[in-house]
Amino acid sequence: MNVAIVGAGPAGLYLAILLKRDDASHQVTVYERNRMEDTFGFGVVFSDETLENVGEADAETNRAMAAAAAHWEEIEIHYRGTVTRSTGHRFSGLERKTLLELLARRAQSLGVEVQWQREIRDLSDCGLPAADLIVAADGAASLIRDRLPEQFQPQLDWRRNRFVWLGSTRPFPAFTFYFKPSPAGLWRTHAYQYAPGRSTFIVEAREETWKASGLDENDEPATVTYLEQLFQEELQGHRLLANRSIWRRFPTVRNPRWRSGNVVLLGDAAHTAHFSVGSGTKLAMEDAIALAAALKSESSIPAALAGYETGRRAQVESLQRAAQASLEWFESAERYHDTEPLQFAFNLLTRSLRITHENLRVRDPALVAKVDRWFADEAAKQSERPLPLDPPPPPLFTPYRLRELVLPNRIVVSSMCQYRAADGLPNDWHLVHLGSRAIGGAGLVMTEMTDVSREARISPGCCGMYLPAHVAGWKRIVGFVHQESEGKIGIQLAHAGRKGSTRLLWEGEDEPLAEGNWPLIAPSPIPYRSHNQTPREMTRGDMDQVLADFVRATRMADEAGFDLLELHLAHGYLLASFISPLTNRRTDEYGGSLANRMRYPAEIVTRVRAEWPAAKPLSVRISATDWAPGGLEAQDSVEVARMAVAAGADIVDVSAGQTVPEGKPVYGRQFQTPFSDRIRHEARVPTMTVGNISSPADVNTILAAGRADLVVLARAHLWDPYWTRHAAADLGYSLPWPPMYATLNRYTPRMR
Repeated sequence: MNVAIVGAGPAGLYLAILLKRDDASHQVTVYERNRMEDTFGFGVVFSDETLENVGEADAETNRAMAAAAAHWEEIEIHYRGTVTRSTGHRFSGLERKTLLELLARRAQSLGVEVQWQREIRDLSDCGLPAADLIVAADGAASLIRDRLPEQFQPQLDWRRNRFVWLGSTRPFPAFTFYFKPSPAGLWRTHAYQYAPGRSTFIVEAREETWKASGLDENDEPATVTYLEQLFQEELQGHRLLANRSIWRRFPTVRNPRWRSGNVVLLGDAAHTAHFSVGSGTKLAMEDAIALAAALKSESSIPAALAGYETGRRAQVESLQRAAQASLEWFESAERYHDTEPLQFAFNLLTRSLRITHENLRVRDPALVAKVDRWFADEAAKQSERPLPLDPPPPPLFTPYRLRELVLPNRIVVSSMCQYRAADGLPNDWHLVHLGSRAIGGAGLVMTEMTDVSREARISPGCCGMYLPAHVAGWKRIVGFVHQESEGKIGIQLAHAGRKGSTRLLWEGEDEPLAEGNWPLIAPSPIPYRSHNQTPREMTRGDMDQVLADFVRATRMADEAGFDLLELHLAHGYLLASFISPLTNRRTDEYGGSLANRMRYPAEIVTRVRAEWPAAKPLSVRISATDWAPGGLEAQDSVEVARMAVAAGADIVDVSAGQTVPEGKPVYGRQFQTPFSDRIRHEARVPTMTVGNISSPADVNTILAAGRADLVVLARAHLWDPYWTRHAAADLGYSLPWPPMYATLNRYTPRMR
């Protein structure tokens, strides 16, 4: 097989090694536009586990890499005059030039031809036309990939922060982060040793901070002088080193396809991962391992390329999601710059979701014990409830106060429509559904979306609060929760708006009723989908009637004994459709600017707050983004949250999407928590977070990092009504079962 590899980075060279080692008859040629000594950057970083895994593919390369690497276990975080150290992380640093030299030597020793300073600008260049396989390993700005834009459809997201990749003669003993304020703004530094007396020193800042510094992106001497002065104390008399050290913006590269004909993308040409997770070189070399294995096992090149992409994509996209979370954390570091140093450090360590509270406990139990103690102390002060001193409870089992309501823990059962009511009346199904989850240990159980009038329902099976019988039905359920559990119960009030008059979920989601439809209202006469009913544009009279319905339902909710009330301002229902520009096209005072679009929802919040007892908290659920072009964006939701709290809300339940059917959510683990995090820190309001959260480790991480005050679980509670009690057992925390189940208390939970 004749293989042409464009790019002599780690991906291209390692692939060449593996191909030639597996079959000496392969003709493998590597083309590189630069000289080897022109490599960008000083050192690359691997976890020790990655170094071992990558090296196992070729034992000789593994030995050479391990011998040349610097090793350390600690991470140091320098923030607001404090230093937080975390151990147990096991990293290795390796000089990039050394890595390329040893890979090139190994490749050439096997018979690979490496042609330096040979730029390949087109598929017709050099020996490419004769090649059976062309590998584009020529980096994020791949010329080969960009010659075939229709085939690969590359997506480049140039991130907003600026960074410069420098070296230093200071041998940093740990992976070190500095957060350095200056008159120009906040600077962040990522520093680690890669060889004796040599370290990488990456400095990153927001665009506006970089501009305020007066530095030009191509002025290396000025950059070095400025940063040596800025980090004089941190450098301890050592110098900064430059090598093509210009200010850059990081490109996140994605490609819907990695192969076309006999051309395949490898490494940064196919995908990038931000340097803050240290995984770019890892991804590149693991790509090479996967492609070499596919070429060895498959009978044809097309089958091998298909197998490579199918088998590798999920792993890459998972790591890219982690890298995206990490880079966004560093882009927004200013958001956290007034948090307590210990929480700031924990937040940084868990930013990518790859390390959780429990993962970190295994690595560094002493640090996690300090975090838990601090969090429990803060919870005791906030809730005015004493907590055990030693050991402190896990974060999820600390209390939380909203007005005079004190929740026994931070777990909330999400509002989940059941479609089992008749004319809004809750029944035995709702008693069992909500009651079992209260017995299951959740601190707060929320009713499903409960509609304020018959016409406000989504479907004929939806619950309501508009008839006297509803009060009695709900009072029965509330009484059970209060009598048989330590948990509290809240009601979510709503109006379906243009998403109403539809079938039960299992009969056709969002599909209009075959018969018996009722008229719909909305801020603008826009149907949810073309075949759904077109709503009538609301008049002021309609608004007054809906407002009266909410006020009546609020009084009834208090009569039923609910502990908390939530207004549904999310998911494209009536109040949400006022907020989104996609569903509100009004030209009066209730349309146009965000402040105008929030006018009517805020009016509802204010009136409901006035009717709801002062001792009881009021929540609002919002959609932080519409996930659709022209719709509500994350930055808008910060203002929505501020306005909702100003109108009387005590906490914001942060969800996302479901506004328009064409919305394209970006799913993943904890995929909506970043919105809660942003709102909590930028709007300075308490938040609840939702969205694919299922493990106690994730809940503890979210809380301890300060990304939310309460954690809302939906499907996890459908799967396991006793989720909270099982979480206690998993964490070694004593949460006694009800006396009727007292025999379960004989079992000792797993202790930490």
